[in-house]
Amino acid sequence: MTTPPSPTSGVQLLEVAPEYAGQRIDNFLRTQLKGVPKTLIYRILRKGEVRVNKGRIKPEYKLQAGDIVRVPPLRLAERDEPAPLAQGLLERLEAAIVYEDKALIVINKPAGIAVHGGSGLNYGVIEAFRQLRPDAKDLELVHRLDRDTSGLLMIAKKRSMLRHLHEALRNEHAVDKRYHALVRGSWPAAKKQVRAPLLKSNLRSGERMVEVNVEGKDALTEFKVLRRFGDFATLVEARPITGRTHQIRVHAKHAGHAIAGDPKYGDDEFSREIRGLGGKRLFLHSAQLFVPMPDGSTLELVAEVDDIWRATLERLDA
Repeated sequence: MTTPPSPTSGVQLLEVAPEYAGQRIDNFLRTQLKGVPKTLIYRILRKGEVRVNKGRIKPEYKLQAGDIVRVPPLRLAERDEPAPLAQGLLERLEAAIVYEDKALIVINKPAGIAVHGGSGLNYGVIEAFRQLRPDAKDLELVHRLDRDTSGLLMIAKKRSMLRHLHEALRNEHAVDKRYHALVRGSWPAAKKQVRAPLLKSNLRSGERMVEVNVEGKDALTEFKVLRRFGDFATLVEARPITGRTHQIRVHAKHAGHAIAGDPKYGDDEFSREIRGLGGKRLFLHSAQLFVPMPDGSTLELVAEVDDIWRATLERLDA
């Protein structure tokens, strides 16, 4: 592991340790070159300025133990260290931890906090935890939640745990994730799943949008009614069997029951009425996780909803 480069660094030679074998070169450089913008990393890869064992490689090249990676001199803004994040945010995220051991952190992520910096944001959950846990050099997100979605989010502290959980996530039935969502109308009890292919596209603004499209990837979500609020709204449990971007949100809309507070795929009139009850958020929450651990046990976790969610449901009941 090298130290972060100075504002103008010299040539760096990085030897690939065994635990990084199989990792893509772009992801490897992002973990090794802390503080270097992702755009700069991809630029030097695209231009062929990064060499492995003295040869040119593509950004998708997968490393092997013992590879020698040559990184060219990097000209950076004067910022060796990221700016310290607000103490209030760090305390809020520390308080959000629901599980931690030597290899894994799981938090109940508040709605409105991005999981990582980018798209105009200087920070996210992962940047905050790198300040909260400076001794954990290999902190990485295991998976992602949309910025406005709350609930259980896994952060690996060790490469071995990250590899184990990524392998488990690739197996559709190994990791059991259960979300709660408040949707428009009366969800039929008989409608227990939505299977519809999803196609992802990027708008000119850079925003990602997903639509049901026969050319998309297969996607399956299981649904179960938890609570009804007349014909106006239903609280459902959503269990994504596949892991596509915005899957639950798009499948709910496709079923005719948009999620409250969803600015991309929601129903404006329904969301406005929920906001009138004090519900100013996206009503999608990662509530339960069942995760196979390396020792053969299963980690079972539950995350409570926030006060806004709880109070809005109470007003719907009134």
